[in-house]
Amino acid sequence: MKNIVSQQWLLDNLSKEDLIILDVRGDLNEPDLGFREYKKSHIIGAQFVNLEETMTGELGIHGGRHPLPNMEKFIEDMKMLGVNDDSIIVIYDSGDLAIAGRLWWLLKYIGKSDVFILEGGMKKWLDNNPEVTSEVVKPEPSNSLSLNVDYSMQVDMRYVKAAIDSNSTAIVDSRASERYSGEIEPIDRVAGHIPNALNYPWMNLVSDGQIMSIEDLINYFEPLKKFEEVIVHCGSGITGTVNILFMEEIGLNPKLYVGGYSDWVSYEDNPVVEKNK
Repeated sequence: MKNIVSQQWLLDNLSKEDLIILDVRGDLNEPDLGFREYKKSHIIGAQFVNLEETMTGELGIHGGRHPLPNMEKFIEDMKMLGVNDDSIIVIYDSGDLAIAGRLWWLLKYIGKSDVFILEGGMKKWLDNNPEVTSEVVKPEPSNSLSLNVDYSMQVDMRYVKAAIDSNSTAIVDSRASERYSGEIEPIDRVAGHIPNALNYPWMNLVSDGQIMSIEDLINYFEPLKKFEEVIVHCGSGITGTVNILFMEEIGLNPKLYVGGYSDWVSYEDNPVVEKNK
């Protein structure tokens, strides 16, 4: 796969000069969990990146729960980790790929190439019993990292609203099926989904760190190939990146609605398909 590296690949390349390993473990409901786990043990050379502090911007009335960070600040944060234009970046989380997907997407968004996610994450790494460390890395900051934002990778609420009646655009809702259907809604003010959105739950792609094969991915996303455009969203721009990651593996070129459903329902006049309606 072009965006994912195996555990063996990372073992074989740990000493590679341009390699930057980023640990993004965390929990959306417990923001400090990731760093606590990092301090206990992590892959040798890995540096910790916090979702809320580095991958999320300032909250507002609109924009969702995890708006994009200021890109110039994001660049500076990456430079402090030693990332430069020649860096090969491997990102890992606990294994479900959600937070790793967010950082992968952000780095692609600023124009960074050679960005990969570690298949199986830290859980699989520990299962294989390779050497780990509790030493907190103190990197040498980078002098330069280019900012070449690819604005075509994302869309906003107005763009999505204009697309809901389009026969050529698929709007993909990455949330769990019970949230899509409106049976439950633990976070947002209205339960349901954006009109005409198709439900492709992100968690279907990864089971206990095991990812779908290319063949299964092709079959899974086959219905989307008839559309000229695919827009992906989730609740707030985190887990939807897992769908984007694997869509790209099979040749789709999706856009991310970063604000997601939490942004959509922040506008009271936006339509929502509620349960049994």
